[in-house]
Amino acid sequence: MTLRTRNPFVRSSRVGKSAVSAVLAGAFLLGGQPLLAGATETPAPASADGGVTAEQDAGAAMAPLYNDVAPTLQFHTLAGEAQAHSARVAEQAAAEAEANRPEFVKPAEGTFTSGYGARWGTNHFGIDIAGPIGTPVVSATDGTVINAGPATGFGQWVRVQAPDGTITTYGHVETFTASVGEQVKAGDQIATIGNRGQSTGPHLHFEVNVGGQKLDPQPWLAERGITVQ
Repeated sequence: MTLRTRNPFVRSSRVGKSAVSAVLAGAFLLGGQPLLAGATETPAPASADGGVTAEQDAGAAMAPLYNDVAPTLQFHTLAGEAQAHSARVAEQAAAEAEANRPEFVKPAEGTFTSGYGARWGTNHFGIDIAGPIGTPVVSATDGTVINAGPATGFGQWVRVQAPDGTITTYGHVETFTASVGEQVKAGDQIATIGNRGQSTGPHLHFEVNVGGQKLDPQPWLAERGITVQ
């Protein structure tokens, strides 16, 4: 009589397969097609005991992440819009300032002491504005600095050539803050009043040269709305 013995490994294998199948089936039934669950709006079913399912638990774990990302993105968007707005406001202010900027200004504040014309047996080709040494001297026009430094008779001078070719001269200056080739605008400081060269006291000697001819600066300035006396 032959005794049959069961191979324990065969049963274990079958039980293992059955267990795996059951788990997969249970996952399918409980998950409701878990691979597609994220793509549908159908809420995940509750567990049999009324608790939270695995899908609901995972969603709850991800919620804080999305809640943190959304405000951060919104903050960056608002910050970018604020920066762009500030840049537009600054550009507009700069454009308005440039549009309202005067084309001509008085070269220095002080006391008018001498005019254009004959003086002491010679011709005085400019006007004199007296003031303390160090008083700012500004460019009367927009233009390019063509001279800045020592000059015969003036001690030191600065000369600026406007876009239309007009050259303005600033003589007897104590110091100069402009350099040759520099682009300046009307009102930019280029020097300070001094007492250098052939001078009888601290003052600015101002000349206007148009087309090679030295004009009387006083009416030239008056035509541009500037009074020096």
